[in-house]
Amino acid sequence: MPSTGSADASVGPLERGLAVLRVLAHAPGGRLRPSELAKATGLARSPVDRIAATLVRLGYLREEERELVLAPRLMVLGAAYLRASALPAVLGPLAAELARELDESVSLAVPDGDAVRFVVQETRRRALSVAFRVGDALPAERCAPGPLFAAGWSAGQWAAWRERWAADPRDEGFPAVPPRTAPRPSHDDFRALAAAAGERGWAVDDQLIEPGLIAVAVPVRAPDGGIVCALSIVSHTSRHSADELREHTLDRLRRTADRMTAALGSPAAGPGGVGGVGGGLAGPGGVGAPVADRTAEAKRESGPQYLQSLARGLAVLAALGEDPRGMTLSAVAHATGLARATARRSLLTLRNLGYVDAHDGLFTPLPRVLDLGYAPLAGLSLGEIAEPHLTELVRRVHDSASVAVLDGEDIRYVGRVAASRTMRVSVTVGTRLPAHATSLGRVLLAGLPAAERARWLARAGLAPLTGLTLTDPDRLSAVLDRVAEDGYALVDQELEEGVRSIAVPVLGREGSVVAAANVSLHAGRTSAQEARTRVLPALRETAERIGADLAVVSGSRPSAPR
Repeated sequence: MPSTGSADASVGPLERGLAVLRVLAHAPGGRLRPSELAKATGLARSPVDRIAATLVRLGYLREEERELVLAPRLMVLGAAYLRASALPAVLGPLAAELARELDESVSLAVPDGDAVRFVVQETRRRALSVAFRVGDALPAERCAPGPLFAAGWSAGQWAAWRERWAADPRDEGFPAVPPRTAPRPSHDDFRALAAAAGERGWAVDDQLIEPGLIAVAVPVRAPDGGIVCALSIVSHTSRHSADELREHTLDRLRRTADRMTAALGSPAAGPGGVGGVGGGLAGPGGVGAPVADRTAEAKRESGPQYLQSLARGLAVLAALGEDPRGMTLSAVAHATGLARATARRSLLTLRNLGYVDAHDGLFTPLPRVLDLGYAPLAGLSLGEIAEPHLTELVRRVHDSASVAVLDGEDIRYVGRVAASRTMRVSVTVGTRLPAHATSLGRVLLAGLPAAERARWLARAGLAPLTGLTLTDPDRLSAVLDRVAEDGYALVDQELEEGVRSIAVPVLGREGSVVAAANVSLHAGRTSAQEARTRVLPALRETAERIGADLAVVSGSRPSAPR
C-alpha cells in the first residue's frame, strides 16, 4: 500500500459506527435498545445516539419501539465485497452444477482471519438441511475448510488464533454455530490437522459443528497456485458416514475445483483473472461518471447529530464494489464525490480495522465486510421485509394491511399486520383466497403478461362468493386492463359482504409486479371515495418502500446464471 500516514489519521466515528453495526449484526433478531448497544460496545450513550441517528438517516438501521434494527439497505456493504471478489459470479454456477449432480449441499468459503466465511451456498431442501447463510462465519478448527486455510498461516496468524481460542472457549463470538460443548482440540492437534490437510489436499469435518453434520472440502486455487477459497460438500450422517462422503465425492470435488481454477484464469474473467471479473470501468482503478458528496446536504439538514465522517466512510466501503480489479485512491474519491484526503482517511481506518486491503495502490474490500449484518438480512423473506412498512401503514390508516403473491388460482398472504379494532378482517400469513375476488389478486393478475393472463382467465373457476362477485371472464379481463392502467384495484364486497379493500403492486428490480399490498376496510366505516383519497396515497408510499427494500435484498444476494 502507498504511504498513507499513521493510524492517527483514522476516523473515530467510522470505527465506532462499524463496532455498533457488528454488535447489532450478532444480536438476536438484529435488534437492540440504544442502552444495550452502549453497554455492548463500551461507548457512552451520547455517541451511540449520534451513530444511530446517522445510520437511520442512511437507511442502514430502523427504529422500532425504542429498539434499533438492521435494515435491508445495510446489505449494500456486504454486496460490495461479493461483487469485488467476483467469486459468486464466476464460481457460483459450477457450485450449483455440483450440488445438482451429487444431490448434496455445496458451499464456497473464504478465509477471514482465523475464521472461515461462506460466500456461496447451494443448499438442497430436505428435512435435515444446512442452515448456514452467505456471510456466516465458522471457527477454523470446527469446519472442513479451516485446516486447508490454516496450512498456510503465518506465525502471526497462529498467534491470533491461539488468542481467540483462549478468549472464547465456547465459540460464542460465532453466532452461526451452536456453543461448543465437546472438548476442544489442543493447539498441537489442530496444527497437525492443518499440516495433514495441506499435504493431502482435502479435509473432513466429522460432526465438529454439531452431531450429524459432516463435510468434505478441497482448496480452489488461483492460476498462480494460491488458495482462493474452499469448495465443500455438506451432508448428514443419516445419508453417509464422513469416510463414505469423502470416498463418494472427493474425485468430483477435485474435478470441480480444477474447473473453478480454470474459470478464475479464463479470458472471460477479465484482466488478471478473478480480480478482473465484471469490470465496467475504463481499467483497474478507473473512474466512471463523477458523483456529488451526498453527505453534505444530510449534514446541513440533520445538524450535529449527523456524523458526516461515518457516512463518508461507509460510502467509501460501498464504492469499493464498483470494480473487482480494485480501485485507486483517486477512483474512490471520484466515485464518492469526496476529496482525496477525506477518502484516504476512511480507507486507512477501514484497512486498520480489517475491512479493506491494499496492494500496488489498489484498494479492495475484505470478507470481514460480510460481518456487518449481511447474513441475517440476506435471509429475510418477503413478509419480513414488508412487515415494518405494513406496521407503519397501519399506524397511519388504522386498518389492517397485507402483502400477498399469486399462487395458482389463489392469492397467498405472506405478510400481515392487523389493526387494533374490535371489528377487523381476520386473515393470517399463509391464508389463501380466490384471486378473482380480491384486490390483491386483481393487482397481481393485472401485472401478468397478456398471454399468461389470458391463460389464467381461461382455466380459472370464477366462483361467486357474494352477490357482487364478478364471475364473467370478459368483464373481469376488462377490469384487469383498467387496474393495470390505474395502478390500483378497489374491490367492494365481492369477497365478503361488508369488506372493501384497495391494493397496489409491489414492483421488483426490473419493474415487474412481484407482489401486491393492500388495506382491508370495513365498508360501513370507509367509503370507496375515501379509500381512494385517504388510503391509496399512503398505500402507494408503502408499496414503494417495500419494493425498494426488496430490490436491495434481491440485488445484493449472490446470484449466478442457471
